[in-house]
Amino acid sequence: MITAHDATLEVAGATLFYKVWGAGPMLLILQGGGGDAEGSEALVRLLADAYTVVTYDRRGLSRSSIKDPSPPISIQVHSEDAHRLLLALSTEPAFILGVSIGALIALDLVTRHPEQVRALVAYEPAIADLLPEDERARAKQTHLEVDELYRRMGLPAAMKKMAALSGTNLEDREPDVDLKPPDSQGSALHGKNMNFFLAYDAPAAHNYKLDVEALQKVRLKILPAAGRSSGDSMPQHSVLALAKLLGSDVTYFPGGHTAYFLRPKAFAETLRAAFSSLGVSP
Repeated sequence: MITAHDATLEVAGATLFYKVWGAGPMLLILQGGGGDAEGSEALVRLLADAYTVVTYDRRGLSRSSIKDPSPPISIQVHSEDAHRLLLALSTEPAFILGVSIGALIALDLVTRHPEQVRALVAYEPAIADLLPEDERARAKQTHLEVDELYRRMGLPAAMKKMAALSGTNLEDREPDVDLKPPDSQGSALHGKNMNFFLAYDAPAAHNYKLDVEALQKVRLKILPAAGRSSGDSMPQHSVLALAKLLGSDVTYFPGGHTAYFLRPKAFAETLRAAFSSLGVSP
C-alpha cells in the first residue's frame, strides 16, 4: 500500500504543508482552484509506482499558513513557493503537472527556473493574455460577473458559474469515482479554500502576464493539454493559443476541466504517454 510522508517547509511569508508519495523521479503536481495536497489523491496513487509524487497546499489553503495576509498574492509568489519546494527536495529537474491556476504557476516556474523542470504538462491554464482582443474583453467581463455573483449570492452560486464556464461536468467521470458529499469538516475546509481562492488566487490569475519571450525559449519542455469534453470554454481557447505560441500541438485528455479528479485512471495513462511524447519518461 502506498503511503505518504507529510512535512512542512518555511518559505518567505508562509509555511507550506506538503506530501511525498512513492519512489522514482520527482513529479510535482500543482493543483487547480482550491485543491490542496489531497486534491488529486486517486491520480497520485496511480502514478506513485513510477514517480516520487509531490503535492502541497498552496499558501493560504488548508494547512499552509500565511504570516501576513495583507500583501497581494501573485502567480509569481506561488511560483517562488514551488521553486523553493523543489529546491528543498531534489537537485534533479522534475516532471511537472499543472492544472488550471496550477498550470499558470508552472508556466511561470519554467520561465524563471527552467533548470528545475524536466517536462511540463500545462493542463487548461486560463490565459486571457493570449486571446484575441474581443475574447480578452469577454473574459474580463466574465471574471467581473463571477466576482459580483460571489459578493451578492455567496460561494455556491459563484462555483456553479465557474464550473459552467470551464466546461466541468460531474457526470463525466469513471464509474468508481465516488462523489459522496464530504463530511462536515471536509466540507468546511473545501469552502474555506474556495473562499480564499476567489478572494486572492483568482485575481492573481486574472492579472498575470506571461513572459512570452522567456516561454518561447523553453517551449520544448512544455506540452499544452486540454480535456476532450471541456467544450467551447475559455481554458480550451487559451490552450490552443498557447500551443500556437509554442509551435506545438495540444494533447487531449479524456474528460473535462477536472478530469484529473473525475477520470484518474485515464488521466494517469494519458499523462505517462504525454511525458514520453516529450522524449522523457521515468
